[in-house]
Formats: sequence, structure tokens, C-alpha cells
Amino acid sequence: MIARTLQPNPATPVVHVVDDDISVRESLELLIRFANWQPRLFDSAQAFLAQPREAVPSCLVLDINLPDLNGLDLQAALAGSRPDMPIIVITGYGDIPGTVRAMKAGALEFLTKPFDDGVLLDAIGAALEKSRSALAREDQLHDLRTRYASLTPREREIMQRVVDGCMNKVIALDLDISEITVKAHRGKVTRKMKARSLAELVRMATQLAQAPTVEP
Repeated sequence: MIARTLQPNPATPVVHVVDDDISVRESLELLIRFANWQPRLFDSAQAFLAQPREAVPSCLVLDINLPDLNGLDLQAALAGSRPDMPIIVITGYGDIPGTVRAMKAGALEFLTKPFDDGVLLDAIGAALEKSRSALAREDQLHDLRTRYASLTPREREIMQRVVDGCMNKVIALDLDISEITVKAHRGKVTRKMKARSLAELVRMATQLAQAPTVEP
């Protein structure tokens, strides 16, 4: 199935709905539009996975019981790859094991049909705010990686030793260069990384080290 869309503002948050019940999709479409968000409606997990990613705040309202790949399996498939898209799980059965599994896998909310519209709207609002924050962190990390990529191999060596707490004279001895050269490289590292202090440079290095590897 192809998502049903109009021509909204491209910056408007997107609410994806994956549910094989057409009456649920149509009802949620009206509710989502009423809240001034963009609905993207799918009748299967495979249809949802085939869509391109959109760089706007988004969330997924996901039914557990789907005809092909079930909702919990789709949730598992998205784990780690879309931290910017929180998941709200819905079901008409509300079994306890399914609830526990969904919440342990990171679902933001678990609602049993029929659910109150206000409760769902509150959950979507919270999910979109979480998505907005995640995208901001992603943009910040991309900018940080771009700055780091601008460093020469020698500047990266210097940066690593600086954040490890090495003094200029120690770095000079380790790399067999003059202390004046070390100071010059440190200045370039500071400017290119836009670090206002040593503490900020250390935080940047920690962010880069902890961030997941980006696939080419």
C-alpha cells in the first residue's frame, strides 16, 4: 500500500500508522490531521519499510497484529536504526507478554483498542517531542563529525593526546616534534573543532568515541 498524503508543510511532524484495519487507519488519519500533523498510512510492515526516511520529527503508531511481519518484529527491525522515531504500540488484544516485550524493546507507550483519542494524542505529542530532540542531537553529531574530518592525521594525533591529559612537552617527546609545533597544532585543533575550552574539547572527543559508526 502507498501512504496517503496531501501537500503539507515539509517541516510538519509526521505520524506513521501501520495497521491492517482500514477503519482504524481512516480514523487515525482524521485525528492526526486534526492535530496538524502529517499522517502516513500503511496496511503492512513491508509497505512501511519500503518508504524513504524523512528528516522531520516523526513517530510510529504500530499495531502488533499484522498480516506479514508482525508489529513486534517490525519494532525489533527498527531498533537502533531509527532512534529518532519513537514507537507507540496499539493492539486489540492487549496480552501481557506482548506488552512486556514491546515496552522492553523501547516502545514509548502501549495502548489497547479502543483507546481514548486524547490519550493517543498526548502519547503522539510526547513521541514527536522526543523525536525532535533526537534529530537535534543527530544534527549536532553530524556537525561534530564534519569538524573532526577537517583535521589532518597529525592534528588528530595531537587532539587525542590532549584529551588524554598529556602536556605539550610530553606530546612533543612522544611524536618527536618541537613543543612549539605541538602548540601550533593544538591551536589549529581548537579552531577547527570550535572548542572554547579544553573541557569542551574533551566532551567532543567523548561524543565522537561513543557515537555509533555511520555506514558509508
